Amino acid sequence: MSQEFIAIFMFASMMLMLFTGQRVFGAIGAVAAIAALALWGTGGQDIPFSAAMKLMKWYPLLTLPMFIFMGYVLSESRLADDLYRMFHVWMGPVNGGLAIGTIGLMVLVSAMNGLSVAGMAIGATIALPELLRRGYDKTMVTGVIQAGSSLGILVPPSVVLVLYAMIARQPVGQLWLAGIVPGLLMASLFILYIWIRCRLQPHLGPAMEDAHKVPRAEKLRLLGAGALPLIIFASMMLPFVNGWTSLVESSAIGALAALVASILKRRMTWKIFEDCTKQTLAISCMFMWIILAALGFGAVFDGLGAVKAIENLFTDQLGLSPWLILILMQLSFIVMGTFLDDTAMLVIVAPLYVPLVGALGFDLIWYGVLYTITTQIAYMTPPFGYNLFLMRAMAPPEISLKDIYRSIVPFVGVMLLALAIIMIFPEIALWLPGYVYGN
Repeated sequence: MSQEFIAIFMFASMMLMLFTGQRVFGAIGAVAAIAALALWGTGGQDIPFSAAMKLMKWYPLLTLPMFIFMGYVLSESRLADDLYRMFHVWMGPVNGGLAIGTIGLMVLVSAMNGLSVAGMAIGATIALPELLRRGYDKTMVTGVIQAGSSLGILVPPSVVLVLYAMIARQPVGQLWLAGIVPGLLMASLFILYIWIRCRLQPHLGPAMEDAHKVPRAEKLRLLGAGALPLIIFASMMLPFVNGWTSLVESSAIGALAALVASILKRRMTWKIFEDCTKQTLAISCMFMWIILAALGFGAVFDGLGAVKAIENLFTDQLGLSPWLILILMQLSFIVMGTFLDDTAMLVIVAPLYVPLVGALGFDLIWYGVLYTITTQIAYMTPPFGYNLFLMRAMAPPEISLKDIYRSIVPFVGVMLLALAIIMIFPEIALWLPGYVYGN
């Protein structure tokens, strides 16, 4: 049996198991274990053991529970409420100002959490009712919430980039720094689109007429309250960027700062602390199982030499250029994103794509940013985009699934533009990690 056939059979078996509703780590790990035993007999049992040891020895993995805990503390203690109120009174007088403020809220929530689901939950529960009450067009604001929440997997501390770092064997710190400028670029393009659209069609985002009635003292108080997440983020990132702390130490500072801030604001209770701890443990264990399965699957692929065979198929037999192969990879992510989440997509194709990208001469840090942006697009692509159904579950009854589908069209266009810009100008992603690390 040829290497190519074995590789195709493994992928087909894994996809079949996923379609039957099996858990991601179970489907991937089972295929890897069965393939290892079938190919190498009892010697194949060393593969999962080796993967587990590699996972346990990967020190930066400690950042994962720290940042997840920080995000849940800031989310569950409702510190984001003050943040949105700040945008509400400062941006309200502008046409589309509340929608622009919502994007700003999403950027800061992303910097607090690293998961798009948290941004979606905060946007749908805090921002969406207020936007609808203020007369904003329901189709536009639904797109705003979905687009803004997608920034959570690009802006540090992105949990998805931690997973990519482990599978691609790249430094987490460089990947996080690489995501900052593209994340801000995408948020800026969202804001520019909203501003232009509401200038041309003011009825889509009417200005807030009562904004001038808010006392200046209240505005300044809200500015201070809204700055709290920025202070927490700065206390975590500045020591790391300046080389005073390691990545793990910075994550611990961020988690501790969030906990102290919630206590000082009298928003922390024992029940909230217990819930944050349980959710942190659940998500951290889920990611560790997925990484373990992915490492085992990748080890089988390395042993088969399937990556080299696929590379020869694309470059030698089909004669495709490296850029065309890269574009086809991105298109495949968009297709898979219609029925899989970002973690499943990465784990399924990482054993093939990541080594292939390196063999084609592309930078793996830059590719991590491209993968993340393409995943964001896939999240919002009909018919089965992950964010579409998450939005439908959280939106009020007057927002239909048709409204949700229509809402994402312009924002997907903006995201494709951002993806094209970063593909054409890789330095947008690579400049900051190169500057900090001296590469």
